[in-house]
Amino acid sequence: MPEEQVAAEGSNTREVDVLREVAVRVATRAAEHVRRRRPEVFGGDSSEGDGAVHSKSTPTDPVTVVDTETERVLREMLAQLRPEDAILGEEEGSEDDSLDGVRWVLDPIDGTVNFMYGIPAYAVSVAVQIDGVSVAGAVIDVARELVYSAALGRGATVERADGTQEQLHCSGVTDVSMTLLATGFGYGSGRRAVQGAIISELLPQVRDIRRIGSAALDLCMVASGVVDAHFEHGLSPWDWAAGALIAAEAGAMIRLPAANSTSAQGAVTVATAPGIADAFVAVLRSAGALDPIPG
Repeated sequence: MPEEQVAAEGSNTREVDVLREVAVRVATRAAEHVRRRRPEVFGGDSSEGDGAVHSKSTPTDPVTVVDTETERVLREMLAQLRPEDAILGEEEGSEDDSLDGVRWVLDPIDGTVNFMYGIPAYAVSVAVQIDGVSVAGAVIDVARELVYSAALGRGATVERADGTQEQLHCSGVTDVSMTLLATGFGYGSGRRAVQGAIISELLPQVRDIRRIGSAALDLCMVASGVVDAHFEHGLSPWDWAAGALIAAEAGAMIRLPAANSTSAQGAVTVATAPGIADAFVAVLRSAGALDPIPG
């Protein structure tokens, strides 16, 4: 291998390691904010009074004051640490729709409904993409204080609150009928009706189905072998940009929407343990689950 190529690959490796460190740093700070603010805003219940909650795409699709605060925390940190980079966030969008160069993709709270109700399954997701491809990312399971992270070609890990760290690997399942499947549903009734029909086709063919309420955590659970597969229609880039990289670096087979896709287009996201990849995709195809469900 030419010396120039060796040097370039070493430089790229160092770059993704640095980007991973930044992703973990800013996501961890944001998770601290989310953890502190929930009891301050909601107390012991999910009350939607005092302007704390507003609706987005449908009346059942909420955004809280903590979502917007947390995205601002992320943006302010990135402005200090990576001032030249573009940012796409769930709440504030992006000033530039181009996929060229470096772009951070932010979900301040993935699993907002869980967050509102006090169900301990919500996450901060931070990914960095280069030319539309995720190269580093972190997902923080806020309630359990788990830090999932990955960099392209460098594997994926989870770090626990006590500082212990573990390399992530998908499950070894080889039989679709033994698959524990995670999924999620859209907020619009039309999409939900189609999704319900697909689930009725899939349920007899797998071990069971889990609906956790956070796609980012679903993807990390595929990475850690807690579930064997995940699929969902209508995810936005901030839902999958970090989690899908973590799953892929743990060995999962990944099928993603385009980097500039929108939820309304309804494309499917798939992550599956390698031992069932081909067979599971065939089952999804047979159920019509690979087709988009616009909404």
